[in-house]
Amino acid sequence: MLQADFIDRRWRHPALLPLFFLALALLMRSFSFVAAVIDTDEGLYMLQAREWLEGRWPITAVWDMHPVGAPAIFAVFMAIFGDGIWVLRALGAVCVAATASALFHAVRYAGGSPALGLAAGVLYTAHSGLLGGLATNTEILFAPLVGWAMALGLRGAVDALERSKAPRWRDLAIMGVLIGFALTLKPVTFFEGALAWLILVLPALRLGLISLPRLAAMAAAYAAICAAPTLLFGAAYALRGEFHYLLEGAFLAPLRYAGTRLSAADSFRFALVAALLLLWAFLLTLPALIRPRNRQGPLSRLRQFGMLWFAAASFAVVLPGQFYQHYFLIWLLPLSVLAALGARQLARYLRAGMVVVGFQLLIGAVALDAWRVAALPRLDRGIGLGAPDPVRRTAAAVRAEIDPNDPIWVVNYHPVIYVLADAAVPTRFAFPAHLAGPYYRVTGIDSYAEITRILESHPRVLVIDRGWWPNVRRRAAILIEAALEEQYELVATVPEERGPVEIWRLR
Repeated sequence: MLQADFIDRRWRHPALLPLFFLALALLMRSFSFVAAVIDTDEGLYMLQAREWLEGRWPITAVWDMHPVGAPAIFAVFMAIFGDGIWVLRALGAVCVAATASALFHAVRYAGGSPALGLAAGVLYTAHSGLLGGLATNTEILFAPLVGWAMALGLRGAVDALERSKAPRWRDLAIMGVLIGFALTLKPVTFFEGALAWLILVLPALRLGLISLPRLAAMAAAYAAICAAPTLLFGAAYALRGEFHYLLEGAFLAPLRYAGTRLSAADSFRFALVAALLLLWAFLLTLPALIRPRNRQGPLSRLRQFGMLWFAAASFAVVLPGQFYQHYFLIWLLPLSVLAALGARQLARYLRAGMVVVGFQLLIGAVALDAWRVAALPRLDRGIGLGAPDPVRRTAAAVRAEIDPNDPIWVVNYHPVIYVLADAAVPTRFAFPAHLAGPYYRVTGIDSYAEITRILESHPRVLVIDRGWWPNVRRRAAILIEAALEEQYELVATVPEERGPVEIWRLR
């Protein structure tokens, strides 16, 4: 029987499980430490964090259409450990380990075995390297916050169902703080935050353990606590006289972004690609969807919990309407729980002496395959593993042409160049797609006027990625090419996969 758990008692020490998940995350995400860029967004948060540490706040100094939670976390870690790329990737590994630990405890709170909880954590850790998850993006950062809030909500639900205990205010407060900080990373965590609260209170309400007035009080308190971190950031910006910047970037711009939704055909195609990348995890969930005979037991509870969580996660994925791969990382938490449960169900069909081994082999094989899929492109490209890193080479070429803190303009390449080259930013709109690229409408400014202003300020160096030059809007390209011809000279090129990256120096 699988109930004869194969986790030795020494694993019960509270420090060992997080350390195990951290070691596993560092091992499975080791390829993330060698390349300077995995996802361009990460470099933008790093640039915002650098500016913040120098007294210039996110959105005000470096614009983005996300709340300021990600650069805040980056700034804390960069203040302690420095601005090396390894610092951010280590932060990602810590977040993955914390999320895996949250899934383990969620399974345990529901009454599942330690083996089942360990399997859910291992599956999440292995799959976190897919879908762009090797970068420390917002979905990696808020996953532990959401995971622990869900775990606490589930613990409260089980206390109500099995011990007739009403939800505790302390749990509600902790969940509110967790979801509140998750909302400063990305507002789409609203859906999972709402589900966590419902899981906490609805069983107690159904059993008559809390009254309607207390339910209303708990709802109001939870909403207030969740809103508090965002309100505190808003107050801080208001005290600086910069609240309008925060309002525009973190609230109005995302609405404009969501208004430019993909077509139904493209949305389905991108969702299908994500599902195929997670194919084995999805296949493992199928046995978990079969109703167990005991519909009141822990396995039935986990099944219902995982399905509800996956539905809430899907709302979070769909809401922006753009379907970038890293959005689908939100699926991984409930999917890992359901896949672990499905593997357990499958293992039960083996003969008695093979159940535990079969379960281990299923989890190990799916985790190993996820790691293989994530590692293979990194090995194939070889960046940092023998092949030169074009981003670092570009930064070095820029650094050779400027003095520290000289302004440069990275026209359509990675904004992390500003940090690696120790260069100043000539514009608030440092993310290429927001100014010269296709998402210029989300900024709410006259992008051509801003491009003209930048060129008239004569940045010391311009960085042009010719491989992505077709994505620069035609009018913007004309303005930039005219400036290059009249005021700049080409001093270096760096080979990139799509084409050369050009470094142009002011004459």
